[in-house]
Amino acid sequence: MDALFDQSVANWLLIILSAFIIGLSKAGLKGFEMMNVTIMAIVFGGKASTGVVLPLLCFADILAVKYYHRHAQWNFVWKLIPWMVAGILVGVYVGKDLDEALFRKVMAVIIGLTVIIMVLMETRRNIVIPDNKLFTATMGLASGFTTMLGNLAGAFSNLYFLAMRMVKNDFIGTAAWVFLVINLFKLPFQVIYWKNISGASLKTDFLLLPALVAGFWLGLKLVAKIRDDSYRKVVLILTLIGAGFIFFR
Repeated sequence: MDALFDQSVANWLLIILSAFIIGLSKAGLKGFEMMNVTIMAIVFGGKASTGVVLPLLCFADILAVKYYHRHAQWNFVWKLIPWMVAGILVGVYVGKDLDEALFRKVMAVIIGLTVIIMVLMETRRNIVIPDNKLFTATMGLASGFTTMLGNLAGAFSNLYFLAMRMVKNDFIGTAAWVFLVINLFKLPFQVIYWKNISGASLKTDFLLLPALVAGFWLGLKLVAKIRDDSYRKVVLILTLIGAGFIFFR
């Protein structure tokens, strides 16, 4: 990873924008987070960027839990977390040797196809919602695997919560708790096994906190103005746009 002060002005602007986007997404504008993944990967490289992003995500998760904790649906939290943990462990094992460019393109295609399925579910209410163990296990494993390799779990968890027909605040509150637990679980692997988190990366994170907090504050204001029925459409659109960012990066 480049030294902290070796970054150009253009790169710093991108990094600040990325931290701002993290705040927006954790406040409830789900789907934006994939743009943040792309921006950080451009500046630091795919794998190295995960070490810069993860502490920022943990801080933003704490803000989200503090604000939305009353809305968490704990049955969904406990359903997803064991499968996500399993997916993370697989990601830790295979992550060092995986072709990052191929991985991101495959994930973007899968996310895009899943979004199309979700759109069909939105427009055709007679389609049965797949509320079963196989669907939960698949989405949980995919979320865990992709969050370890590139902090991409948001796409799959977004689609899972949408499939469960969760209302806006329940969606955000449940996701906040899930990702606080999961991102804290990932920290030791990033520090000890991948060695992606260092004093320099933490100093960068500290300097980015004001931008993250500003994004979170603005995100709260914007989310409050979105009606429950419109929120589902916003998440689908942002998730699809985010998948496009990843594919064409």
